[in-house]
Amino acid sequence: MNYHWNWHIFLDPNPMGTGTYLDMLLSGLVVTIKTSLLAWIIALISGSIIGVMRTLPSRAASWIGFAYVEFFRNIPLLVQIFLWFFVLPELLPRAAGLWLKQLPDAPFWTASVGVGLFMSARVAVQLQAGISSLPRGQRQAATALGLTTVQTYRYVLLPMAFRIILPPLTSEFLNTIKNSAVAITIGLLELTGEARSMEEFSFQVFEAFTAATLLYLLLNVVVVTAMRLIERSVAIPGYISGK
Repeated sequence: MNYHWNWHIFLDPNPMGTGTYLDMLLSGLVVTIKTSLLAWIIALISGSIIGVMRTLPSRAASWIGFAYVEFFRNIPLLVQIFLWFFVLPELLPRAAGLWLKQLPDAPFWTASVGVGLFMSARVAVQLQAGISSLPRGQRQAATALGLTTVQTYRYVLLPMAFRIILPPLTSEFLNTIKNSAVAITIGLLELTGEARSMEEFSFQVFEAFTAATLLYLLLNVVVVTAMRLIERSVAIPGYISGK
């Protein structure tokens, strides 16, 4: 059976009455961008806190950071999304559970938080590695100058560590964008979800997912380019090889 290619399908009106099939895919792309950005903000903030905790001399802080990373890193993302969306409302008090179930755009918030917490464990490990790679003399010099622990991390360790881990952070940002596709399982119509809807309505499966693939590639190229510009602008000449 020969497949009937129809690249003009993107200009045909979609059954939802919201424009063309191309409009469907672009609206899904916007949802993907919003979900990924919010998830990345959550991952960066919480991952930074946990990463710092894993490098503190406090045994309690180190164990909390270790438990956090092992929990979120070793449970599959899809399972975590299901837990946050279906199980958490049933475990909370009745009023809180009903509030979560009736929350507007609940799939969006659940996916953003779920992906963000999942990726935060990876950010924490990256930041821990970045801090650990710094010469011990930097921490000792900060102590000799009379800086507190908070000041040492804020003014000495973290600025250098983030510069070092920018390349792996770029990879984690790209992974966040790709991981947002699991939100289709809880009803969020992001790019993959809209591509699947287009395929179900039009039966043009190859065209739908080819377009989605190209949009993902375009989005990732934009992210990589932006991160490279940031990396060059904050690089310390002579400190990192090749900079």
